Amino acid sequence: MNAAHVFLIDTNRLFREGMKRLFDNSPYRVVGEAGSARDALAAIEAAPVHPDLVVVDPGAGGDEVEVLRTLRARLTQSRIVVLADALSTHRLAEALNAGVDGYLTKDIASESLMQSLKLVMIGEKVFPTHLAAMLIGGSELEVHVPVSRKGLSPREIQILRCLLNGNSNKMIANHLHITEATVKVHLKSLLRKINASNRTQAAIWAMNNGIGEQPAAAVADVTH
Repeated sequence: MNAAHVFLIDTNRLFREGMKRLFDNSPYRVVGEAGSARDALAAIEAAPVHPDLVVVDPGAGGDEVEVLRTLRARLTQSRIVVLADALSTHRLAEALNAGVDGYLTKDIASESLMQSLKLVMIGEKVFPTHLAAMLIGGSELEVHVPVSRKGLSPREIQILRCLLNGNSNKMIANHLHITEATVKVHLKSLLRKINASNRTQAAIWAMNNGIGEQPAAAVADVTH
């Protein structure tokens, strides 16, 4: 991917410095930083280059939900990822409803953060998978969904397990030793079968239907 311009919003200057060092020699280039959303918006509007990605602490000044809604309304072309001090299911739901593209916590491993940001930049929503039974796009998901395979093939179940791990199509293809085109075919088929419109909904369906609890050995090895 081409270098993505990143803007950091966090009240902790030391944390911002750490993030800038983390982004060194990566596909992300920090073009600005601020300690609050208000200062960030002023800096971004005055800058010649607008960010492709905004990484924000939701507590960086004012009401958290209002901060995120304001950023979303003013930065329509930017991806917005929350990097919170602690995990809160309520705040996760509110952040997703406010239109953020990702919600992660600061204790995430650096490799996982980079992979999560990569998924965000290609249009995916990212958030902690163990909180999959939450509100997505304002729709309440049923926690007690009857376990059903809906006619899924062993390969489709393998792909669902990969989605739970946040794998991209390329990663899935490498893991299963198939082509990306084949992954797309299987993905389209399984989305139709489980009545999901995107990868995030598919991962949530897999979690609710026990796919994530199924041991790897229980999934038949297939070659196509």
